[in-house]
Amino acid sequence: MTRDHYYNKAKQEGYRSRAAYKLKQLDQLENVIDRGDTVVDLGAAPGGWLEVAAEEVGPEGNVIGVDFQRIDDFADHDTVETLRGDMTEDKTRKRVVDAADGSVDAVISDMAPNMSGEYSLDQARSLHLARQAFETALELLDSGGDFVVKVFEGPDVDDFRADVEEEFQYVRATSPKASRDESSEVYFIGKGRLTAPVRPGDELEVEIESVGDEGDGIASVDGYRLFVSGAEEGDTVAVRVEDVKPNFGFAQRLDRD
Repeated sequence: MTRDHYYNKAKQEGYRSRAAYKLKQLDQLENVIDRGDTVVDLGAAPGGWLEVAAEEVGPEGNVIGVDFQRIDDFADHDTVETLRGDMTEDKTRKRVVDAADGSVDAVISDMAPNMSGEYSLDQARSLHLARQAFETALELLDSGGDFVVKVFEGPDVDDFRADVEEEFQYVRATSPKASRDESSEVYFIGKGRLTAPVRPGDELEVEIESVGDEGDGIASVDGYRLFVSGAEEGDTVAVRVEDVKPNFGFAQRLDRD
C-alpha cells in the first residue's frame, strides 16, 4: 500500500488520521466551526475530526464524538467528550442529545459503512448512515447551525440533497482535495439550519403588527418575523413567502403580484 501525501502529513503533524485534512478543507470552504461552538461529531473514531474541531472551537468550546468503536482519550484536548454507541440505534442518539445539553452549533459526520466490496450495497448503507446523521442534526441543531455529512455517489443521493436543502439556507456539495482520487465520496455542507414555521412558496394570511426601519410591514408567524413590502400596521394581507432566513423571512403580497 502506498502512503499518500495526506497520510504522511497526518503522521508528521500528529493527527490521528488523514481525514483531519478533509474537515480542515471543508471548514475553510464554508466556515462550519467557530470559536466557542458546541460540535457533535458522528462516526468520530479514530478522532482526526475531533482534533480539528477541538482546535477550531478553542478552550471555550465543546466537542462531542460518538462511534461504536472505542475512541482513545485526548491528552491535549480537554474540551472533547466521547461516547461509544451505534448511531443507528435510538438509545445512542438519545445519549448524544443528553450530552449536548441543549445548544449545538454544528453536526459533522464522516460515517461510512463497513465495506462489503459490493458498491451498490455499500452505497445504500452509506446513504442510510447519512440520513441517520441528518435526522440527528435536525434534532440537535440550533437555528442557523451547520451540518456536514459524507455520502457515496449513487442512487437517491439527489433526493437526499433535496431533503437537506429543505432544512438549511443552502447546501453545497464538494469533494475535498484530501479525499482519495479513486473515492466516490461527496460531502454535503448545509449552512444555516432553518427552524422557521414557514418555507419559500407558502401562501398564508398575516396581520401586520408593526413597520420596520426600511418601511416594510412586520408580521409574526408563531413568533417568527416575516417582512412584507408595501403593507401598513393593522393590515391583514394574503402573502407568499419568498425567502427564509434562520430568524426572519420575506414575503410578497399576493394582491401585488
